[in-house]
Amino acid sequence: MSLKVGIVGLPNVGKSTLFNALLKRQQAYVANFPFATIEPNVGIVPVPDSRLDKLAEVISDSWIVNGEKKKPPIVPATVEFVDIAGLIAGASKGEGLGNKFLSHIREVDAICHVIRHFKDKNIIQTGTNPKEDFEIVKTELDLADYEMEEQHKERNKGKVDENLPLFKKKPILVVLNVDEEDLINAKNIEAGFATSVGLNKEQVIAICAKTEAELADLSEDEQKEYLSDLRIDKPGLERLAQSAFTTLGLITFLTAGEKEVRAWTIRRGATALEASGEIHTDFMAKFIKAEVVKYEDFVNSGGWKKSRDVGKARLEGRDYIVQDGDVVEFKIGA
Repeated sequence: MSLKVGIVGLPNVGKSTLFNALLKRQQAYVANFPFATIEPNVGIVPVPDSRLDKLAEVISDSWIVNGEKKKPPIVPATVEFVDIAGLIAGASKGEGLGNKFLSHIREVDAICHVIRHFKDKNIIQTGTNPKEDFEIVKTELDLADYEMEEQHKERNKGKVDENLPLFKKKPILVVLNVDEEDLINAKNIEAGFATSVGLNKEQVIAICAKTEAELADLSEDEQKEYLSDLRIDKPGLERLAQSAFTTLGLITFLTAGEKEVRAWTIRRGATALEASGEIHTDFMAKFIKAEVVKYEDFVNSGGWKKSRDVGKARLEGRDYIVQDGDVVEFKIGA
């Protein structure tokens, strides 16, 4: 399944800088993604998953190309970020290009608010403070929801369709665009802001957009050195992608086969039948069984054959609830 997150915020909060970093990250990973041409206002970001590298190592013994052992291709799960131009107060009434921008946001799965939390006086500040800036944008979204509901009532004799694409139904993420020197104190900043606006701390990520843009130009080793100097363990964009998964209640199951090692995105609670449809819709009609091995057992046993030999592989039916990290091979009929 695709996961689409819309990036919103007031002007001059660092949205463009953050999105440029997203695009650079997309280009860096483009060889791994079987995607068609991507529009300039969309960035595809991989969700880091160390399990994929380990799975690739485990099955490399049986992955032979032209008589030589090779590491199979790795395809991580991804998050699609959509850049929505800056909103202003009055957007719900058409101020700026409000209506156009709001229509774009209705198409996404989650809304990511980018909030200014840096102190650069050379960049004009259109808002007041992080909490009020967040509330300005949220208020515009709420007002647009109200207007849509009222219009719908007029057309339907006072009734409101539960399937309306209202903003208030969409999960929220918040990116606090902080100064680089504040990254070391990110957890406290995140917790404080989350408390002030009534969000869970997992929904708030402190990122320095300028730093992320610089990181995207570096090699993997240079990135590690830069992060080490900042005393942080991973890039903010990785944390953002992982938070999007958590907030939306998503998990990944894994496949390790002849073509590739891959993470597939499903909703928590999805059945084996539903998971098979993520690989190909035909699989659902032809589903027989799902062979499942826990990730740890698959790695410790050394792959499919040995997992079967030691009794770690099991056959599950269509109603089995897939767990995060399950390594799965679907048995499909003709």
